[in-house]
Amino acid sequence: MEAKVSEKWPQGAFAYEPKWDGFRSLSWSEPDIRLDSRNKRPLLRYFPELTEALEQLPPGTVVDGEIVVVVDGATDFDTLQQRIHPAESRIARLSAETPAELVAFDLLADRGTDIRDAPFSERRERLVSLASSLEHPWHLTPQTTDEVTARGWFHEFEPAGCDGIIAKLPDLAYQHGKRAMIKIKHRRTIDVVVGGFREHKDGGKIGSLLLGLYNESGDFHFIGHCSGFPDVDRVEIYDRFMELRADDSFDEEARAPGGQSRWSAGKDNSWTPVKPGVVVEVSYDQLEGDRFRHASRFHRWRPDKDAEQCTMDQLERPEGAGFREVVG
Repeated sequence: MEAKVSEKWPQGAFAYEPKWDGFRSLSWSEPDIRLDSRNKRPLLRYFPELTEALEQLPPGTVVDGEIVVVVDGATDFDTLQQRIHPAESRIARLSAETPAELVAFDLLADRGTDIRDAPFSERRERLVSLASSLEHPWHLTPQTTDEVTARGWFHEFEPAGCDGIIAKLPDLAYQHGKRAMIKIKHRRTIDVVVGGFREHKDGGKIGSLLLGLYNESGDFHFIGHCSGFPDVDRVEIYDRFMELRADDSFDEEARAPGGQSRWSAGKDNSWTPVKPGVVVEVSYDQLEGDRFRHASRFHRWRPDKDAEQCTMDQLERPEGAGFREVVG
């Protein structure tokens, strides 16, 4: 069961939970121990240290949850991504250095009984009972039915790696593959400088803009990209930045866009540098270190603002509870 994104809080009676930044997974107990991704790909090879966690589950149990890696009190997606690697030696080393953990938030089968048709409130009650018998690295995600409390969590839990709040209807059955939950996401605006672009796959059109900010040393730091421009504007934007082409833009001492990687699956990630100077306002939902976690959303051009004013100190660094304080 998946979630549709909203920037508004839903009306009605909901159960609210933190949205953790990790890999969505299904944990299967004996007699068929396995750890599956959302698209049914096996994950246990990449997280062998979680075998003992799955062995804690009673036979015939399936738990819906999130695989996370916690670094300095918060979930760290960059570190988590490093685990999806072909080299077993690397996986073995990282599983010892930064072991993964599991956050449970739904129960699909309980000791041999398929409970997907049961209301979520019943599944949650069974999950709470199950969680009382589980030990590290298992965690039970917090839940509240009070919207005021959930709105507080929306901000207070962000430093722990919570990138929003999930709202669920208490009487809802588990609806596989459907966006039957609501994900309320953070959204902030920021002024950034265009440092390059990628051409659209059709050619002669803008695909995405590569964005940067200046750090304390004055280096131009790549922070992410934005796309999703109206098709009627893509040619005009492309022509505009073709005139601003340069030999380079982002400083290697800070952070520059990468090329091919194991995540790109053969996708053409080549890009064209432009002379830094064009400022745009974008919105973003989450940071991962010193970059946007996801693509940002274009809002408007900012011809009234100098590029040098677009510095890293615009980035908000929320403070609050750590991951272990939140999950207990």
